[in-house]
Amino acid sequence: MSKILKGAPVAAALNEQIAKDVETLAERGIHPKLAVVRVGERGDDIAYEKGVASRCEKVGVGVRKITLPVDTAQAELTNVLKELNADAAIHGVLLFRPLPKGIDESFVCNTLSPAKDVDGITDASLAGVFAGIDTGFPPCTPSACMEMLDHYGVALQGKKAVVIGRSLVVGKPVAMMLLGRHATVTICHTRTTDMYAVCREAEVLIVAAGRADVVDKSYLSPNQTVIDVGINVNKDGKLCGDVKFAEAEPIVAAITPVPGGVGTVTTSVLVKHVVEAAKKQSMQS
Repeated sequence: MSKILKGAPVAAALNEQIAKDVETLAERGIHPKLAVVRVGERGDDIAYEKGVASRCEKVGVGVRKITLPVDTAQAELTNVLKELNADAAIHGVLLFRPLPKGIDESFVCNTLSPAKDVDGITDASLAGVFAGIDTGFPPCTPSACMEMLDHYGVALQGKKAVVIGRSLVVGKPVAMMLLGRHATVTICHTRTTDMYAVCREAEVLIVAAGRADVVDKSYLSPNQTVIDVGINVNKDGKLCGDVKFAEAEPIVAAITPVPGGVGTVTTSVLVKHVVEAAKKQSMQS
């Protein structure tokens, strides 16, 4: 039976530290604030927005919501981001994606100042992750994976780590973050030869394939720590991860559940980034 790495204790520890940092900043007259920019009325965006606002409120971080119609012109959206870049009262910006068709998403994202890019959507922020320099912030989900590993004391230096998935949202950034912690990292993808054997050698396996239950027991071995990033709906209409939990749990040493794992931590990481951005911006002003 494996150890279940639940996200709630990790989020609680983060929230406690964030609240302390917010109090310290308040003593200096600094009040961290997040701007949330949403284009359209996607249900999942609205639900996440509510979660973010609630988490911010609990730790004393301000929120400004900016909702634009789905037919908003690209120029109008970029102007909103430019105004937020210039607003000293805003320390971080969350822009929901994907953006509506007809908008150049890359261009719009790179309008945002890396200093306020708290979810790693700009090229400069990603370059910082890959170069190992303090520019912007990494995407929140890879950061949440690292927070999970740290909270549960999973050693990374010298360990074999395998990442399934090569997206710029999770796979590539988390691989670079693992490398930065001196793990030996392999990235697997749809064209990897004998992926099963590669994954079985992993001591830390991070799965960000984006497909429900794609990783079964043939990928797994004892003494592994498995971080399941996937959030999917299976054929029975239930939330599930990319890993077949029922097959993995009797085999591996530790595994995150879905729901209740990495996703639980992601919002806290976003708020942490806002507070860190406020600290950095206060030192530069």
